[in-house]
Amino acid sequence: MKQQKKKHPITLIEIMIVIFLIGLIGSVLGYNMKGSLEEGKAFKTEQAINQIHDLLLLEVAKGVPIDQVVLDPETHLKNSGFVKNVKNLLKDGWGGAYDMRVMRNHQDIVIKSKNLDRHHAKKGRVVVDPEEEQETIAVYVP
Repeated sequence: MKQQKKKHPITLIEIMIVIFLIGLIGSVLGYNMKGSLEEGKAFKTEQAINQIHDLLLLEVAKGVPIDQVVLDPETHLKNSGFVKNVKNLLKDGWGGAYDMRVMRNHQDIVIKSKNLDRHHAKKGRVVVDPEEEQETIAVYVP
């Protein structure tokens, strides 16, 4: 006759060790993901700034005064026909509004995001824009 082997039940200590290890791995992954999410928001914001800048300058090239374009970017982005959801484009990766200004020389539009500037400051990347020193003549207020 064959002898049956006794099954060894899982002890409470073993279960606790497994739960601890799962929690440890999860917390490390979560910590790393938070940095990735912030970088993703910064990337989205930078790309949106470039897109808004280009589309608004296209509207200026069509003959719309640059002051009007900056004072009402939502209307002019809709008129461009290139943007599907204008309200989402006019918000940065963190959900904040952009600061848009026309420079004194009437040649360019400067678009900034306070949240992006804060993100860059945390990373030690402070970008100084030489156009900031010029006087602005029109400002977009959402």
